Amino acid sequence: MQAPRVSYVHEWLAEWGGSEDVTRAMLAAVPGTALHATIDFLSPQNRARFGDVPIRTTFLQRAPWARTRFWNYLPVTPLAVETHDLRGADIIVSSSHAFAKGVLTTAEQLHVSYVHSPMRYAWDLHHEYLADYRLDRGAKGLLARYLFHRLRQWDRQTANNVDLFLANSRHVQRRIWRAYRRFAQVLYPPVAVDRFRFQAAKGDHYVTVSRLVSYKRVDLLLEAFRAMPQRRLVVVGDGPEMPRLRATCPPNVELMGFQSDDVVQQQLGSARAFLFAAHEDFGISPVEAQACGTPVIAYGVGGSRETVRDLRSEVRPTGLLFDAQTPASLQAAIEAFDAASIDPQDCRRWAEGFGEAVFRERFARILGEAWAAWRRDPSSVEAALGLGGNLQAPSRDLQA
Repeated sequence: MQAPRVSYVHEWLAEWGGSEDVTRAMLAAVPGTALHATIDFLSPQNRARFGDVPIRTTFLQRAPWARTRFWNYLPVTPLAVETHDLRGADIIVSSSHAFAKGVLTTAEQLHVSYVHSPMRYAWDLHHEYLADYRLDRGAKGLLARYLFHRLRQWDRQTANNVDLFLANSRHVQRRIWRAYRRFAQVLYPPVAVDRFRFQAAKGDHYVTVSRLVSYKRVDLLLEAFRAMPQRRLVVVGDGPEMPRLRATCPPNVELMGFQSDDVVQQQLGSARAFLFAAHEDFGISPVEAQACGTPVIAYGVGGSRETVRDLRSEVRPTGLLFDAQTPASLQAAIEAFDAASIDPQDCRRWAEGFGEAVFRERFARILGEAWAAWRRDPSSVEAALGLGGNLQAPSRDLQA
């Protein structure tokens, strides 16, 4: 029997990030005949990570200033996605955090959509985005609100074109249900745990590795350590928040800026604990820290509840979750952490459950099961994978 032809759809290829790495791993697990994206401005080195799969773009590739001002084309991006010609595919896999799931399909095609997040600026973070870009008032504000209103309608409508949703965490699984009223299979994204060396011996400093943007809440870490002058924090990363953080940085916090992979490895491996104050859908950096054998102290919402085994409730814990995004809550968590003991080996073993080999095997198996169910009865795909009643069910058992 001839193997099904698989085509992949990605949002846009502007720079390399987490969603691009997921698409790369999916292609490595189940090769495709083509990779479709609205634009492709990747460097030759990053483009080569996808292998020799042909990359096909849309009319936005030739639009003026598309490379530097792509967000100006937000109103027509749904139209661009709908121009992808996927007639040669039996299976379509979309890697979506905004528009990719909106591709047009036929009744003879299975569409599996891996959702990194429903459109955050249209749903959960709508008001925050309007405020950040000063679009929360005036004529521009009314126009922006109308645009996002139409995007939400389009986003929900195009969910009907998806036969099987995959979510990158149980947190996103619940958001998919709220936005689209559809069940999703959880498949955690691949983390390059093998790239990080285990280190049992720890120093006395705490560390965070993060892009310095407002929602990462690095400012909260600085305020907590201002009240704990006997402890030391190292911040690795750069971004638009750097000037403001430098202006308010206490003497026991070191802002290192962007650093090489070797420096990141050294800081992660030798730290007493990794700090994470953001509300993320998944959060790769805490898993990378645990791959080094370093426990994590994280804000206990979103993906952190799935990637960190809490000291207060789990056997073989790998960290501690704090309850509120406040300096006082973080301080209390650090003090509780210092009074406890966590085995670095447990951290490494837990992180290995999120490795790329696990992701590839799981993705290939899900796609095979979905295709077999689709050929029997297109309406039975979700049921064949056990979906339909439990929004908490994980995609696999990570080792305890």
